[in-house]
Amino acid sequence: MKETEKVEIVYFDQEGYLEDGKELYEIGKQMKQFADDVCDEGFDHLFLLGVGGTWDEFLRMQYVMNKYADADHQVTLLHAAEFNVMGSKSMTSNSVVLTSSESGTTPEVLQAVKTLKQMGVRVYAMTKAGGPIGQAVGADHCVAMKNDHGSGGCEKGYYLADCFGVRILNRQGFFPKYDEFIEQSKGFWPALLDIRKQFEPEAEEFAKKYALAPYTMFIGSGALWGETILFAMCLLEEMQWKHTRYISSADFFHGTLELVEPGIPVVLFKGEDECRALDDRVDAFLKSGRTGDTDVTVIDTKEYAIPGLDSDFRMILSTYIISVLTTDRMSRHYELVTKHNLNYRRYYHQFDY
Repeated sequence: MKETEKVEIVYFDQEGYLEDGKELYEIGKQMKQFADDVCDEGFDHLFLLGVGGTWDEFLRMQYVMNKYADADHQVTLLHAAEFNVMGSKSMTSNSVVLTSSESGTTPEVLQAVKTLKQMGVRVYAMTKAGGPIGQAVGADHCVAMKNDHGSGGCEKGYYLADCFGVRILNRQGFFPKYDEFIEQSKGFWPALLDIRKQFEPEAEEFAKKYALAPYTMFIGSGALWGETILFAMCLLEEMQWKHTRYISSADFFHGTLELVEPGIPVVLFKGEDECRALDDRVDAFLKSGRTGDTDVTVIDTKEYAIPGLDSDFRMILSTYIISVLTTDRMSRHYELVTKHNLNYRRYYHQFDY
């Protein structure tokens, strides 16, 4: 699709998104500096810390880093709520933690950060420096966008996390093409905007067909597993009050396949990593005709081009692409069909619990 082609994207600031992309390139330099500081000072283990949506988002970073690193340099994803009651026997004062909170107030993360700081652990955060979490971490260890136009899904955060995590891999000798990745990132945002334009009619059609369905099943794997959970749990359950079932391709044939029947919408997200073989097996089963279910949708990141991207980086960018397609575009069209504002909650942050 030509960059100049005008395609309307509902609830989306196209010019603002491109501006944000340019800003991300600059902010990413600070994340790289954090990574260099960590490597220069030395550390025994890298932990990622999240809860709810941020835990889901960090799943892809854990997958990417552990795919490239050797057995002695694996990273660990911690759930903040579980850490607050269980701790971590492998955490030491020489460990490093990366966390994230868009609001800057997530209570489970705030409690965990306070504990980590008392332990002497170095904590870095993608959050507002002036918020409670930012203050607990320290402004000199925080990064946040100065001007977010509110357009786009999680891919902005993914990029900043990659500037940190992939740089650490680079310094450890596992990702020699870091500089190429960062240089090519200048083209990510125009390409992801064009992908939105390409997918917009499909997002609209899908929502019109299934947004009012009483129950929908979502299947994913590998680097896309976190986004599969995120879209089903945070976007549809929390923000649209829709009943969903999210299941990994690895586990699909051990229980959930028995729930596939005529009239049940099933959505399979296919990625570009080793687990694609698992997705292919699910895909073949769903299309075999054995279930009688014709409400099957396959969304394959491989079908969406990012011009000028090194093939070695496709797996990493597949998570950006699925975020564009689902967390951003499909959720917006759900909102149009259901007439349910994505920002409205009955319970979440409405009172203490």
